[in-house]
Amino acid sequence: MLYFDPSQPFRKAPMQIDFLDELILEDIENPEHPSDFESGEDFAVLILRLPELQNREVKVLSYAYLSRGGQCYRYDREAGDFVLLGSFEDLHRILDAKADRLIRDIRQYHVEIDRLEERLYEDPPGDFMERWITYKKEVSLIHRLMFHATLSFELFVHYGKRSKEFDALAYADILEHMTRVRDLAKDAMDKLDNLHDFYRAKVDERMNRNMYWLTILSAIFLPLTLVTGFFGMNTGGLPYTEDPAGTSKVLILSIALEALFLVGFLLLSRPRIKRFRRSEETV
Repeated sequence: MLYFDPSQPFRKAPMQIDFLDELILEDIENPEHPSDFESGEDFAVLILRLPELQNREVKVLSYAYLSRGGQCYRYDREAGDFVLLGSFEDLHRILDAKADRLIRDIRQYHVEIDRLEERLYEDPPGDFMERWITYKKEVSLIHRLMFHATLSFELFVHYGKRSKEFDALAYADILEHMTRVRDLAKDAMDKLDNLHDFYRAKVDERMNRNMYWLTILSAIFLPLTLVTGFFGMNTGGLPYTEDPAGTSKVLILSIALEALFLVGFLLLSRPRIKRFRRSEETV
């Protein structure tokens, strides 16, 4: 077994490092392992599972970093080895760039959600639910990943304060950026929930309006259906069957019943009709 000497930084160190527990090595090698932080007497391991927007899709990438003796290393998954990064300042430069990119990505989601909201107030787009589900799924994933990443990175910052080479203020700034990404993702989720409620309200209102007018049409034809059904029975003794003017009389009777029904229906439904007209003007 080869031993790890912090005074001799390596470019490709063997995976079997004596001071690292076997379980920690398994966590480092596992690309699906959630963000985590482990520390020993003279080393610390930071695992960050972060979202990255690539070709308008959220990709989940896992990074593992090792610090010991003031030196920082990154685990290269393709080579299966650790690679020297340098000091805490070099690690800060890499993580700071990732945090800035995360902020840009989550802000882009807010811009797209705002555009979807503006279109919803004007006229709901036909692909609203498809886009809503996509945004909800991706933003929820970002929030979940950043929640665990923030907790792990906070432990790393607390551990790093023991070292003189560790710039606590600089790393605290990265932590603030990661926390902001988490909070922005939560705000985007809340906004999407509000948009969904508003969309369902508009859809329900439109459906209720259609059902109302359909009910009116059905009610208008109800007297005619009653008269037609009555005189269409194949039974004897029906009125006007022998009367040459029977059809005209039945027609006059149908019109009279229809007029009587409509007058009563309109008088009873006047308040509701006014309410629907006001809702149509506001939509």
